[in-house]
Amino acid sequence: MTRTIKIDPITRLEGHGKIEIFLQDDGSVRDCFFQIPELRGFERFVVGRPIEELPRIMTRICGVCPASHHMASAKAVDGCFGNEVAPLAHKLRDMYYHAHFIHSHLAHFYALAAPDFICGPDADPATRNILGVVAKVGLEIGGQVIRARALAQQIQQILGGRTTHLVWCLPGGVSKGLTREELQEIKPMVKELAGFAQFSLQLFRDTVLGNPAYTDLILNGPYCLDVHNMGLVDENHAPNFYDGQVRVVDFQGKEICKYQACDYYKYVAEHVEPWSYLKFPYLKQRGWKGFVEGLDSSLYCATPLSRLNVADRMATPRAQEAFEEMFQTLGSHPCKALLANHWARLVEIVQNGEMLQRYCDDPEITSDQYRVIPQGITGEGIGIVEAMRGTLTHHYTCDKNGICTNANLIVGTTNNNAPIQMVTKKVAQTLIKPGVEPTQGILNMIEMAFRAFDPCYSCATHSLPGKMPLHVLIYKRGVLYRQFKR
Repeated sequence: MTRTIKIDPITRLEGHGKIEIFLQDDGSVRDCFFQIPELRGFERFVVGRPIEELPRIMTRICGVCPASHHMASAKAVDGCFGNEVAPLAHKLRDMYYHAHFIHSHLAHFYALAAPDFICGPDADPATRNILGVVAKVGLEIGGQVIRARALAQQIQQILGGRTTHLVWCLPGGVSKGLTREELQEIKPMVKELAGFAQFSLQLFRDTVLGNPAYTDLILNGPYCLDVHNMGLVDENHAPNFYDGQVRVVDFQGKEICKYQACDYYKYVAEHVEPWSYLKFPYLKQRGWKGFVEGLDSSLYCATPLSRLNVADRMATPRAQEAFEEMFQTLGSHPCKALLANHWARLVEIVQNGEMLQRYCDDPEITSDQYRVIPQGITGEGIGIVEAMRGTLTHHYTCDKNGICTNANLIVGTTNNNAPIQMVTKKVAQTLIKPGVEPTQGILNMIEMAFRAFDPCYSCATHSLPGKMPLHVLIYKRGVLYRQFKR
């Protein structure tokens, strides 16, 4: 008789999900499914709304990464109005976005990932959390983490008026600029954040790389896949989170394709499975080949590690030093060790901090030329940014009156759906041994597989073609009387 192990709910992620593991008679793993039972309909209920409203509606998808949806949505709406955007607006949006990256990456590293490395994957679940991390590293460092995130939030509030659920971006620019007085307020915050990024890297070196067991788990554990990598790059093939071309590189370092946002539909398609509300993107020109690894696979990861895998260099000097150290330690570029995503996030916030410093020194940043009024409607726009969790695409169409007629979203976590499913199964099959009862530590190490992706399932689950499954149970005096299924 087949036995099932359920991890429900899975923990330390945004959204809802569960893992079902099916065992053979001897206790080995026959199959494993990473399931997303939630469904949200943003792609449908924005239809019929004025297209310029979408950037402030789409932020409600998620309170963790609202700026990602705001920026991608704003760029798509810009396209619907002919892409007439004030150059300064792009700088201000990008400046805001670097602060947003810092506050999100710090939250994941310290609150969601660090318990597994600082407390240990086998630690008591009651202490394997942010409080356990603070107990290990000390109250002072815990306070510094809270302060750093608060500073990043303050920068966002000064620039855009809000830290969550923005109403700042408008067709052709933004609703407010940055004054000289506000810039002087921001400058010391940026300097402190740049220093904290370096501090976090050193903490990782001391705590994780200083522990041979953790280093071995990263490099030689089951947390790896032979699938490809996706990320935005600038003209020098350095990571660019707000703009650039999408580059796809295979796991041996060969470029598969590179495309502009307007051409995304030529390169990415989405597959549907009946056991999940979440779709499975793949490289369209290769076709859907299933959940398989290898050079011929059509699957890819879009993660912080993927962004560094597709990049030839970083855009700033201290980030470049961290980039070189990371891949030298990992032994290859690109690298397939998915747990290195946690390290990649810290390398990214070094670049975020340095880019904020560049904007603080930009003499044009306090100009009042932050919006142009669009003169017409073209009817279609596509916006792509790098969300913290991966490449994010918003694609809209509207009629001649500017009313939305269609919306499609491919979110970072959606891009990673197939790899998350595959690596979760691989880790379960490796760690669960025949005839041995899995411990809480083993089950947590299975969760560590998806946690490397920092998944956000409110963001990723929008609509599904076809009929929504329905199961109605009718009880009469406490006894099941009738049931209906669709």
